[in-house]
Amino acid sequence: MSQAIVEVDYDELIPNNVGLADDRRLRRALESWHPGYIDWWKQMGPNGFQDVDVYLRTAVGVSRDGWAKFDYVKLPEYRWGILLAPAEEGRRIAFGRHKGEPVWQDVPGEYRAMLRRLLVVQGDTEPASVEQQRHLGSTAPSLYDMRNVFQVNVEEGRHLWAMVYLLQKYFGRDGREEAEMLLQRRSGDADRPRMLGAFNERTPDWLSFFMFTFFTDRDGKMQLESLAQSGFDPLSRTTRFMLTEEAHHMFVGTTGVARTIEQTCRVMRENGIEDPYATEKVRALGVIDLPTIQRKVNFHFSVSLDLFGADVSTNAANYFNAGLKGRFRETSIEDDHQLMDTTYPITKLVNGDFVRVDEPAINAINARLRDDYVVDCEKGVERWNRSISSAGIEFEIRLPHVAFNRKVGEFAQLTVTPDGALIADDAWQAQRDDWLPTADDLQHLHDVMHQVVEPGEFARWIGPPKTYIDNKPGSFEFVKLHG
Repeated sequence: MSQAIVEVDYDELIPNNVGLADDRRLRRALESWHPGYIDWWKQMGPNGFQDVDVYLRTAVGVSRDGWAKFDYVKLPEYRWGILLAPAEEGRRIAFGRHKGEPVWQDVPGEYRAMLRRLLVVQGDTEPASVEQQRHLGSTAPSLYDMRNVFQVNVEEGRHLWAMVYLLQKYFGRDGREEAEMLLQRRSGDADRPRMLGAFNERTPDWLSFFMFTFFTDRDGKMQLESLAQSGFDPLSRTTRFMLTEEAHHMFVGTTGVARTIEQTCRVMRENGIEDPYATEKVRALGVIDLPTIQRKVNFHFSVSLDLFGADVSTNAANYFNAGLKGRFRETSIEDDHQLMDTTYPITKLVNGDFVRVDEPAINAINARLRDDYVVDCEKGVERWNRSISSAGIEFEIRLPHVAFNRKVGEFAQLTVTPDGALIADDAWQAQRDDWLPTADDLQHLHDVMHQVVEPGEFARWIGPPKTYIDNKPGSFEFVKLHG
């Protein structure tokens, strides 16, 4: 792979490293789309914060070394653009029926519809998360956190640009129409909802945001890693750079939940509370009790699992066979990468018990990706539990069983406990409030979420980070709210 720095051209209306100035047709199409995007951003981006200066990072290159610079910028003036990772000389398709063939630089006609669908679904998730998070600035627990949500928002916006570029460059009129529709749908709208369920959920508080960036953006990481394996090289290069930015989103989620947990444990210890289930006593101290955090984990994990689709999927098999979407870290897997005669064990309900059943591996692509996702989530949860243990509090956060609270796939509509026991519907409903966020939980989260805007200060319910962005001190004014 080339190690040369691929610079971004910031002289254009649309910053890019794809030679947009030399493609007049594409440039006109994207410049025509640009005003609609800005209108969408002003309507659906961070509410009430369009005119403040935010200390954001902007890509200036796509190499691993020094790809970003930091400076103050007003959100609508952020330099969104089209950035592809450097091309790999001699790259070949790594899986499917075309394994070993040179990667495609243009869309293979026989896979046109499949590829367009992949781009549209991925593209639809990007503006959806911005819409879900648009009100969070008004309850930000610190300027540091406020800056972080805005950084996540502008990068999700750039990821939308990435998919729109591919649609408009390679799919002509169809691509232009799809690009317009990406600006028309709205998260949670009854008539024009976003395409995937998790992206129509509300994000009313910061714990929800941290859970979203930990769980749902981690699904995004898995999907982008799979698309980065694509035999369609422009998609691979696009998603490889998107992964660089996605890592920060998951960092925000992982550390945000960790800081919440650490603050709860610290306040409990300072006030001599050892029982994590002394909910009223803990809440009276202005922090978030651990059982509420567990119920939020249960909800966000189960909703995010639904994003993987059906465990046994012909569509996923077709994407793999075609060489369009691989598995997580495809090239590191030790098999023939064609899966004609291999199996993969998936979890199924058989005679009332959850057991592992071998399925043709080609049909179990989604199940394998979901399993990889669960392992990745467990690593973060382990870190949270170490914080609780070190505080001397007997409580352990656990991921619920993969069949719990599912609406999509093999376990849709089953009534299963977090421990994996199949129970009657009325028994599940009777215990629902033990497992999923309650009205009281949500009210408490609402009550503790107060905006804090003094540099270096934090809301009562969350602790400061161990280090700050760009090596700045905690007293740094990450968002200038007053000019």
